[in-house]
Amino acid sequence: MKKVRTGLDVLINDRNLIDSFNGNVALLCHNASIDSTFTHAALKFNDLFGSRFVKLFGPQHGFTTDTQDNMIETNHYIHSYFKIPVYSLYSETRIPDDNMLEGIDHLFVDLQDIGSRMYTYIYTLTLLLEKCSNKDIEVIVLDRPNPINGLDIEGNILDLKFKSFIGRHPIPVRHGMTIGEVALMHQKFWAKEKTQLKIIKMLYWERDMYFEDTKLPWLLPSPNLARAESTLTFPAIVLFEGTLLSEGRGTTQPLEIVGHPKIESFSYYKNHLINSIEESKLKGFVLRPMTFTPTFDKKNNEVCGGFQVHITNKKTYKPWRVGQFILRELYHHLGSDFEWRSPPFEYNYTQPPIDIINGTDKLRYWVENNDSVEVLETFENLKDYKLQLNEIKIY
Repeated sequence: MKKVRTGLDVLINDRNLIDSFNGNVALLCHNASIDSTFTHAALKFNDLFGSRFVKLFGPQHGFTTDTQDNMIETNHYIHSYFKIPVYSLYSETRIPDDNMLEGIDHLFVDLQDIGSRMYTYIYTLTLLLEKCSNKDIEVIVLDRPNPINGLDIEGNILDLKFKSFIGRHPIPVRHGMTIGEVALMHQKFWAKEKTQLKIIKMLYWERDMYFEDTKLPWLLPSPNLARAESTLTFPAIVLFEGTLLSEGRGTTQPLEIVGHPKIESFSYYKNHLINSIEESKLKGFVLRPMTFTPTFDKKNNEVCGGFQVHITNKKTYKPWRVGQFILRELYHHLGSDFEWRSPPFEYNYTQPPIDIINGTDKLRYWVENNDSVEVLETFENLKDYKLQLNEIKIY
């Protein structure tokens, strides 16, 4: 199996392709925007385009990917090395304004997505596409792998009544697209006006690949995803951002673990949870009882009992279903000690954060009513989405 070449690698190794971009160039990127030699895309662009490389943009968590959590914004500044502006698209605005886009002919996007609807980089991209639709700016997406593969689709389709910056479009939780395909999906099905769009495809990526299959280096695309393995637990544990349980922020295993000070994890696991997992018929994972103490964020400096999700078989593991199952179990185990998080969340000041994360209120009712996994599966109505996906697939 050949090592995958990202869109960035394809670009920097094709002189004719580089020379086809005349005029001024800008780049939307972050910490994970590296080539196969670990060289950052901004350094490559500075070498390739020289004085025509005029602006940088950063998504949520910043150009340097060092800013935590939701609604923690980053500032605009002049980069100390490149001597060009770095504009934050998670600041007073999520949409670049006219001043930010002035003097740009080609705006490249090189962002590592993680294949889950709740991850904001795909919405930074689609907002950018919408803003550039009436401008003479070409948007070029340097494609990157979907680290949890491009075959498996899972979860409910977003109800647009719960639209937010962690869910702008009617897609499932595990959407099965590369970020380049998200751009194509946007242009074909969601955009009111088309944008000048080009996708620089990867070489050797196949839809059944997980990130480790690509043989590419992993750099964290956001502060709490230091391991590629975390991208597979993310669709499950991210649900707990809608609660006051800890999802492991402030530990070395964020978004792989969940816990609360009132959980005695070993007795709960042995006396109840192990049987409940068996009854659910969910496969491909183990919940390991543990204790942990977050050093910041929720439950800061409190000893929490909880569980780590260990994936034992990626082919049978269904992260969205597993996450909903764990949420249901802990809701009823904790009783009055369980709390849903209150607004605001991702700039939504009215709707419960769990409903924003889920893209519906029906799953919250499913949890509270202690409904079965069989009922949970009825929320996955994916036929039309799969037909749309087949129309825009480029691999």
